Amino acid sequence: MATRRTVKIEKDSIDEGRNSQAATSTTSSAAPVVPGSVIAKLLLFTLAMIAGPLATYYVSVSFLFKDNSTVAAALAAVAANAVLISYVIVAMREDDPDGEKEKKAL
Repeated sequence: MATRRTVKIEKDSIDEGRNSQAATSTTSSAAPVVPGSVIAKLLLFTLAMIAGPLATYYVSVSFLFKDNSTVAAALAAVAANAVLISYVIVAMREDDPDGEKEKKAL
């Protein structure tokens, strides 16, 4: 059998929790700070991911392999993978800890 809870006590405890969170939230920001360079790289690679394979497909269908869309599609897939791999490499280099940079300088 279920028991009854007193709603007044629960409301009071919830209000106390909100008041303590409100006091701490005014001193610190919960929003993450993302540098502009990271956003610029993300936009650049997004455009490259859209334009690269499309351009590769249409150039290869029109000029390189006349009416052979299978090879053109394969080249577009290679172009998409190249953009993806280059993004991963750039992201890994960007995430290099400060300690490793100092070790490489020695």
